[in-house]
Amino acid sequence: MKKFASIGQRAAREGKGCAGSAGFTLLELMIVVAIIAILAALAMPSYTRHVTKTKRVAAEACLSEYANYMERYYTTNLRYNKDRNDVDNALPVLDCASAQRTGTDYQYDLPADLLDTSIYSLTATPQGAQATRDATCGTLSLNQAGARGPTTAGCW
Repeated sequence: MKKFASIGQRAAREGKGCAGSAGFTLLELMIVVAIIAILAALAMPSYTRHVTKTKRVAAEACLSEYANYMERYYTTNLRYNKDRNDVDNALPVLDCASAQRTGTDYQYDLPADLLDTSIYSLTATPQGAQATRDATCGTLSLNQAGARGPTTAGCW
């Protein structure tokens, strides 16, 4: 029966030795690290843009939920600003505006100067990093007629 020699034994017999037979050189390793760094540098801005846009779209959806609330309020009270007992309409904190969803990135408001018996305008103001990343669109708004702001292309 023929015996099989280990890799080390065969290399020693052929005069090659084990030291040069396996592993990477420092230069090869540095080239791989440089390639990974270049790919990361190219991917990071694109990733940040996508995250910003995703958060903006979530805020738009939350504004739509608030608009649904306002329409239900109007259906019940026949006006947007006060209920049947003449108590002011206080905008509730909906689930979409919680800290787990969009609450840390946007602040939702129903400005009193834009609230009357037959009109309202909801706003979503970006906060923190979202405010600096999404400077083009800035504060989002939605009114009783369904008009959206800003009208900048790509914001809604």
